[in-house]
Amino acid sequence: MRIPRTSQEQWKRLTRIPLDALRPGDLIIYYQEATHVAIYAGDGQVIHAPRPGAFVKLSPIAFGPVLGAVRPDP
Repeated sequence: MRIPRTSQEQWKRLTRIPLDALRPGDLIIYYQEATHVAIYAGDGQVIHAPRPGAFVKLSPIAFGPVLGAVRPDP
């Protein structure tokens, strides 16, 4: 399966999972409009670029309003 490019399409097309079932590699979608995505790294941490041009960093999962999570693999 191909992972959609945008966070909005990832939210629409990938399998949604509950936050208490996260595993490393799952995608966390942020904001009501699904405008930001991060990769779950485990232990309550995500990998993401906080804004265009910023360095990628490790942050707590709740750095912003979480819309939900999706799993990119079956």
